[in-house]
Amino acid sequence: MAVPKRKVSKARRDKRRSSTWKLNAPEMAKCPKCGEYVLTHRVCAACGTYDGKQVIEVED
Repeated sequence: MAVPKRKVSKARRDKRRSSTWKLNAPEMAKCPKCGEYVLTHRVCAACGTYDGKQVIEVED
């Protein structure tokens, strides 16, 4: 039977697993109205629009 001859150290085990848990940067999109970069599916902080509709009033 295939049995490990030695215990795998924590460092070696963690090195093997390190690339699996990397986080991706959040996706950014340009606001169609003002052109600012915003997180997707969120109200634009610069102009206050979402899905082409004015949602909040923004002070200048």
